[in-house]
Amino acid sequence: MEPAPGPQEKYQLITRNLQEVLGEEKLMAILQERELKIYWGTATTGKPHVAYFVPMSKIADFLKAGCEVTILFADLHAYLDNMKAPWELLELRTRYYEHVIKAMLESIGVPLEKLKFVRGTDYQLSKEYTLDVYRLSSVVTQHDAKKAGAEVVKQVEHPLLSGLLYPGLQALDEEYLKVDAQFGGVDQRKIFTFAEKYLPSLGYAKRVHLMNPMVPGLTGSKMSSSEEDSKIDLLDRKEDVKKKLKKAFCEPGNVENNGVLSFIKHVLFPLKSEFVVLREEKWGGNTTYTAYEALEKDFAEQVVHPGDLKNSVEVALNKLLDPIREKFNCPELKKLSSAAYPTPAKAKPGEKGTKNSEPEDVVPSRLDIRVGKVISVEKHPDADSLYVEKIDVGEAEPRTVVSGLVHFVPKEQLQDRLVVLLCNLKPQKMRGVESQGMVLCASSVGEPRQVEPLDPPAGCCAGERVYVEGYEGGEPDEELKPKKKVFEKLQADFHISEDCVAQWKERNFLTKLGTVSCKSLKGGSIS
Repeated sequence: MEPAPGPQEKYQLITRNLQEVLGEEKLMAILQERELKIYWGTATTGKPHVAYFVPMSKIADFLKAGCEVTILFADLHAYLDNMKAPWELLELRTRYYEHVIKAMLESIGVPLEKLKFVRGTDYQLSKEYTLDVYRLSSVVTQHDAKKAGAEVVKQVEHPLLSGLLYPGLQALDEEYLKVDAQFGGVDQRKIFTFAEKYLPSLGYAKRVHLMNPMVPGLTGSKMSSSEEDSKIDLLDRKEDVKKKLKKAFCEPGNVENNGVLSFIKHVLFPLKSEFVVLREEKWGGNTTYTAYEALEKDFAEQVVHPGDLKNSVEVALNKLLDPIREKFNCPELKKLSSAAYPTPAKAKPGEKGTKNSEPEDVVPSRLDIRVGKVISVEKHPDADSLYVEKIDVGEAEPRTVVSGLVHFVPKEQLQDRLVVLLCNLKPQKMRGVESQGMVLCASSVGEPRQVEPLDPPAGCCAGERVYVEGYEGGEPDEELKPKKKVFEKLQADFHISEDCVAQWKERNFLTKLGTVSCKSLKGGSIS
């Protein structure tokens, strides 16, 4: 039998792989005296996906360190967050979460008897708790409540009062669950500092806060339940896991925002203390890594190929998912899954989704793509690879657009030419210059990389609409919301045909004068 870890060892286990700890001294002081009491809460909204293995592996660490761990199924929070979970589905989704989270924990070898499971509505509707909500609302400013929920509560044009209550309830949970610490993602930081500021005003103690980094999804952004391409569902079939991993962002040598590497670092390594890269003998055979840093170094130096990395993650991930799939293969849980997450009614082609047809249809007509004429081109003052262009798109003033084309297109070839511009992206600063659109270009598949701006048909005028065949009638979004990833989802099916025509799912990009094309990069991608 292994000796029980001492306070310092417990501290190392509790804090490893975390991005930030608020209250380190208090944490160490508690560990010197007794076991830490900690909770992790999850709002019962979208279906849990494989990124949930990240907090699960930390919960395993907490248990190894002797902590008393509570898992909160925050059902009331799910309803308050712009009704992400409708009231009539709340009970079903909470039951689904209970089954799936327990199945995840069992698949990584966490003994469930050492955990305490609580539903928010078990205590959040009590007289005492409700009174504390009112007490808190009498001292919290609207500004602080809105700021605290900015990274977590769904942001909408006309926010509901419920979203302002959300941070206060999460703060009070710390007191009512009688814990020393709360664990969550770094996106919860503003709620954690809100709790530290306001709980003492009710006479309650300030807690320790432990924060995980946000793990990139398969597209390189945050893994999200609402973004199908960014996540692997826990019940996905093996062929779906293969397909999604194949499309995952994993550029050779690039370790930034690499969702595949991040999953290895935050899930697979902590669970097994090693990771095996599977390769055929002719490519060097299998390699076992006992330190993540060594794997990352080899990937950065292109010793490990993205294809081998993805295949190895696929094998390891399926080993974690197999017992979950097996558990949910029974009629009772299949029925629960379909009842908790009913298939939404679809909007008609070309229409945007309505309140009753979530999620919204992701169709090309939502993109505001226009013909543009390049009026001027200058090198970016602070970036050697970027141009700053002025492009006429038929508006009162030309748009300023920053493009990474310096190494691919000579300045004189851009001057006065017609281009295809995506106009409804959210304006974004690129090295200090705000870019108000994106020049769409064809890119070669192989090396060396070649890039060519898309060409509208001859005779087009600046401002003419570019559309996809069959989607002429839809109205584009005024501005594409970055969190919705509408462009990214559509872009996954953009390509150049063998005739050098720009297409989405085999449908041509058109203007009223004909097809949009590129000069020579047939079979290429569009970005």
